[in-house]
Amino acid sequence: MAKLVWLVLAVTVLAMPLRAQEVTSFTLDNGMEVVVIEDHRAPVVVHMVWYRVGAADEAPGQSGIAHFLEHLMFKGTETRASGAFSATVEAQGGTDNAFTSWDYTGYFQRVASDRLGLMMEMEADRMANLRLQEAEVLTERDVVLEERNQVVEGNPGGIYREIQRAMLFMNHPYRVPIIGWPDEIAALTLEDAVAFYEMHYAPNNAILVVAGDVQPEEVRQLAEEHYGPIPPQPAIAPRLRPQEPVQRAPRRFTYADARVSEPFIGRSYLAPVRRSGDQREAAALVVLAELLGGNPATSVLGRALQFDEQIALFTTAGYSSVAVDASTFEIGLAPVPGLSLTEAEAALDRVLARFLEQEIDAAQLERVKTRIRASEIYAQDSVQGLARRYGEALAAGLTPADVQGWPEVLQAVTAEDVMQAAEAVLDLNRSVTGWLVREDATEGAGQ
Repeated sequence: MAKLVWLVLAVTVLAMPLRAQEVTSFTLDNGMEVVVIEDHRAPVVVHMVWYRVGAADEAPGQSGIAHFLEHLMFKGTETRASGAFSATVEAQGGTDNAFTSWDYTGYFQRVASDRLGLMMEMEADRMANLRLQEAEVLTERDVVLEERNQVVEGNPGGIYREIQRAMLFMNHPYRVPIIGWPDEIAALTLEDAVAFYEMHYAPNNAILVVAGDVQPEEVRQLAEEHYGPIPPQPAIAPRLRPQEPVQRAPRRFTYADARVSEPFIGRSYLAPVRRSGDQREAAALVVLAELLGGNPATSVLGRALQFDEQIALFTTAGYSSVAVDASTFEIGLAPVPGLSLTEAEAALDRVLARFLEQEIDAAQLERVKTRIRASEIYAQDSVQGLARRYGEALAAGLTPADVQGWPEVLQAVTAEDVMQAAEAVLDLNRSVTGWLVREDATEGAGQ
């Protein structure tokens, strides 16, 4: 019966076409890239500005400055009071927010389509005319420190992930947390924020993504009106970051914390990212992650460790394909109570070794690709998700054509592609294994 249900689902999904997105792209005279994604199903629009600067672009000793400036961008300009930006968006019935990663910082608003011009006017204003006061900078710095306390210091998992990443990337700035190290956040100044803003927040370092009920020519006219007059920053240069050396040995650590409720084993491997014009290896890694840790009832790790051997409460595998320089491939499990982490890790290694020695089940591969195709189809229902997909990709060096071709690249993945990617990435010498345990745990009780 289950096979019949899956067969019906597979036939249905494969019969559903990926809706062709009307995507237009162009570049303003000042170097600002623009992408327009038409979706006329509802009279709303998502307006996003992505800057090609993030935590990995910070100067040594200034960790957290990219995220700190993201907060400060909601302060005042020459013509708008502090906090007026979000208040205006809310008054128009819209929502807004921002986010920072290692590779980019983004700002977005979701509003009625006829408010697009106002959004561009305000976003262009703070791109060119941000004005900061010493008192509000110091206050916001305290806000960021408290955010770090809540997200990292107050969460054993947050501390664990920070340690793991710092060990995996031995030289690349991806090892530095996006939110920053506490002592360096506390030392950030008004002058630091202004210098970072003036260096990086310029149209030739930005991508404008507009998605929703709009026409490309309308977006072009508005972009030229509001963003066009802003001069480019001539000092903007290609990103030249320290790269990872050859990694020659596995690394491991144990983080013990009295607040840990469930022990956990995680392993992180260095992994390649999508490359413009050749996304095949990254697509194979997406499929590999689903095969290893997707549906717990059918994935390799879930089926073996949760159902057959019943030694894991849950298993996981994950891979993020979009980054400028390198990514990570993650696997992990939480063992059942009473099982030592030594035994659990040995079982994890045994399952991985068996996977690498056997052929991939053809039916399982097709199920995974069907689920991936379904997720690609459902993703088209989110205008904001589409805008984010294009913005993130372009900020990492991909093109609109790469984004549009990605679903078909995923469907073209073969079993041989997956095994080749697995053999290249699942290399202990390029990995960090971490144990997260209770501070008072003993070997027999879950350590």
